[in-house]
Formats: sequence, structure tokens, C-alpha cells
Amino acid sequence: MSLRHSYTLISPFYDLVVAAATRAARLQSLTFLPAEPAQVLLSGIGTGLDLPLLPAQHSYTGIDLTHAMLQRAVPRAAQLDFRCLQGDCQRLPFSDHSFDLAILHLILAVLPDPVACLRETARVLKPGGRALIFDKFLRPGQHAPLRRLANPLLRRVATRLDVVFEELLDATPQLQLISDQPALAAGWFRLIRLQRR
Repeated sequence: MSLRHSYTLISPFYDLVVAAATRAARLQSLTFLPAEPAQVLLSGIGTGLDLPLLPAQHSYTGIDLTHAMLQRAVPRAAQLDFRCLQGDCQRLPFSDHSFDLAILHLILAVLPDPVACLRETARVLKPGGRALIFDKFLRPGQHAPLRRLANPLLRRVATRLDVVFEELLDATPQLQLISDQPALAAGWFRLIRLQRR
């Protein structure tokens, strides 16, 4: 089953499962948005759970693979300078250095190729631009046998459980780590900030 198909099926139920559980962590991540107006990319925007939490001074562009998710996102952006398009976060349809900041909430551990997504994020960020990441990652060398056992099935339906963030960062030298904090589930979910060199 493709991600587009599975998330089309999941979209009516996604918020029931994810919204309340992730709201506090999303808010914490978004406190690092700049005060001055900026061009902001929401990569893998999903149903738009971040949109009601965003300040109004920025210009936002949301992208998601699934039309059904975008349909749920658009009404949440009523008070924002917002545009959205259907597309692949692993092959962003934007010019180099188009954005001041990118928000990647719960997307890197969903995609088949998270390295491609992070490299594309680096490409479209301006030098000095930042990325705010909230997602679930294994630590280097972490065994997590139950997660690894469940991964072959879950990665086909909804999300991966085997992504090691440090491996993604090592493959994307244009980005440097600013901070990495535990967020949920005893540090399985993390809040990460990166800067474009």
C-alpha cells in the first residue's frame, strides 16, 4: 500500500489519534519561530494541526503528498497568509534558498527516504535558515527490538519506527545541529533545531 493511499484512508481519523497527544510538543517547537516576518515551509503538513498554533506575521507554504490531508488542513489556515500544494517532500518543487525556516513535524519518520527529505529541506533553506523538527527517532545503536519487529508492517501503513536521526544529519552536511531535546515517550519523540550553513 502506498503512503498516498494509506494516508487517504487514515485522514478522517488522524486528528483523533494525534492531535491531543502532540499539541504541547508542537507548541514547544513553534516557540522557536522568529519574531520578524519570514517565509516558512510546512513540510508534510498533514491535516494542518500546526496551523492554529502559528503566528500571523509569517508567510506559510504547506506541502503534503495526500489530497485528503490537505483538504483538512486548508480550513485551519483561515487567519494566515497561507498557500498549499500537493507534492512530495522528498522532491520539493521550490527553488534553492526559498525559505527562511522549515517545519518538519512528524514527517521524517513517515517517508521512505528521510535523507532525501532532509537534503531537500537544506536545499530550499536560505543560508542561516532553520529547521524545526518534531518526530520519533531511535538513538544510534539503540536496539528497540519491539519497534524494529513492528517496523516492516507499520512502515507500509503509516510510519517508520527505525529512523536514526543522527544518520540523517550525517548525510546532510549543509545542516548543523543547534539543539536536541526529548519531547514525548521517554525521549523517543524529540524536538530538534537545525541551521543551514
